[in-house]
Amino acid sequence: MELAVGVYLFRDTCNVYVLVRDREAVLVDFGDGGVLDHLDEFGADRVTDVLVTHHHRDQVQGLRRAVAHGARIWVPPSERDLFDRVDEYWQARVLTNYYDLRQDRFSLLEPVPVTGTVPEYRTRRFGGFDVTTVPTPGHTLGSVSYLVDVDGRRLAFTGDLIHSPGKVWSLAATQWSYSALEGLKATVLSLYDLAERGPDLVLPSHGEPIAEPQPAFDLLERRLRAFTDSRRDSPWDARGQWEHPFEELSPHLLRNRHSFATSYVLLSDTGNALLIDFGLDMIVDLPTGDDRSSRRPWLPSLRVLRRDFGVDRVEVAMPTHYHDDHVAGFNLLREVEGTQVWAERTVADVLGVPTRYDLPCLWYDPIPVDRVLEAGRPVRWHEYELATYPLPGHTLYAVAIAFEVDGRRVVATGDQQTTTWRPGERAEVLNLQYKNRFRIDDFTRSAELYRTLAPELMISGHWAPRLVDDAYLDLLTEKGAELARLHRDLLPLSEVDFEAEGVGAWIRPYQATTRPGRPFEVEVEARNPFADADDVTVRLVTPAGWAAEPATATTSVPGRATETFGFTVTPTDERRRRARLGADLTVGGTRFGQHAEALVDVR
Repeated sequence: MELAVGVYLFRDTCNVYVLVRDREAVLVDFGDGGVLDHLDEFGADRVTDVLVTHHHRDQVQGLRRAVAHGARIWVPPSERDLFDRVDEYWQARVLTNYYDLRQDRFSLLEPVPVTGTVPEYRTRRFGGFDVTTVPTPGHTLGSVSYLVDVDGRRLAFTGDLIHSPGKVWSLAATQWSYSALEGLKATVLSLYDLAERGPDLVLPSHGEPIAEPQPAFDLLERRLRAFTDSRRDSPWDARGQWEHPFEELSPHLLRNRHSFATSYVLLSDTGNALLIDFGLDMIVDLPTGDDRSSRRPWLPSLRVLRRDFGVDRVEVAMPTHYHDDHVAGFNLLREVEGTQVWAERTVADVLGVPTRYDLPCLWYDPIPVDRVLEAGRPVRWHEYELATYPLPGHTLYAVAIAFEVDGRRVVATGDQQTTTWRPGERAEVLNLQYKNRFRIDDFTRSAELYRTLAPELMISGHWAPRLVDDAYLDLLTEKGAELARLHRDLLPLSEVDFEAEGVGAWIRPYQATTRPGRPFEVEVEARNPFADADDVTVRLVTPAGWAAEPATATTSVPGRATETFGFTVTPTDERRRRARLGADLTVGGTRFGQHAEALVDVR
């Protein structure tokens, strides 16, 4: 079936769209691969590229035929692991007592090599066609649609976002976590986005071509919102979320109410914007799961910055800390907007080399930092001066960001503490996580910092902004002191002081990759938990047959201080996944055992 000049529909396990120029074809989705047996019917000799809308098997189960044919395979960025690393996913997938209902089991049974990922929000030439990739979560979290202009008409290849006017191919696919239906909301927002891009013909993966997209979108939106509202106590203001995500805290400071974590926008009169944190924009609830396909950054709120606030470019993004919900969108901002990342030195190291650290909430990829900031040293960004200050507590690698805007002193505190506390409320004020490397006096020190900075407004990652008064600062001081006292009451710190973490050694990198027989370097940071100087000995524990040089290292370390030891590790010629190293710690005559571990892939 010819849909436009050089654009054809081939029916397989899904609709496969064939775009032909000069006897070369670009395919949107692939199905079982039967299209390769019919290329001559479409005036094509070969397929140069396959563009995939999402990872489900009915779209891609025949991809090995495409690889053998010599076609380049392009997949959605957040779903790549479900193609070329899907075997690792199948090995790791929880099969008992699971609450992750995303249809990621409907993935390929075996891995298939891919050429790369499609460039979201950008136009790239594939074969003889200019293709714009648009994130359209809904049927899956990572789904994309493709826009192609042919003879003055805009064609939208939408995967399974919509089946036909008012209908979707699957409701079950929109349930991403237990009892929720996040994909319904995401579908509505994706329909809004597509509608603004003015498609003339919508080409779904199942169903017939849709020649009148807007009425089809409108009917589906009404039905999806009716379904969503039937499961809620109050109606969901979908259009309000899409059109007005920002709350104006002052003329030049905005709060994104629909991002996770909350991000803030500092507006310059030059037309540039600086973001403080930027994780998951336009959130519709957080799906269950911890793999890449469960976390999808996108940029829908940026259009509102341009439309309503005159922003020409998001020039800089600054993180309060490294947690994924605060930085997930940084790399996408860089790719699409040319945004620079400015980060304080300790945060920058975690962002740039996350595999060095054994920490919760690390993003999957390194996030390069364009400007490394020194704590306490102000930096100029257009008409503003900003400064970062160490803010350990919620995590060791965090900063407060202080600045003045519209005549008011503001401090961004990330996730350090809630800001919504009111007198008489029972609420958890201090956000304590031991695995983030909490130290006993962290919250006492942060309270002291706030008194020094004297902010008038405090903005945070998950709670409403707060006007700061003495009562709130007093509360933070009291809570910090109470927390420190309780830890000193409960822990035998006068005898053995491993701080609140209870750990005496750390191996870096925590995740290492090497080749069979190829040596690699590791460092072990070890702590003397006693009051007086003593010998600290670290013995590196390796898998059978591996060698460590030196095998054991010893040095004198001051009381309650740490020292870093270097080791060279040589694996055997055997390939391994997540082989374990250990650091066995002895201080003076006291054996503490294997306090640290690290994981090594030998590929």
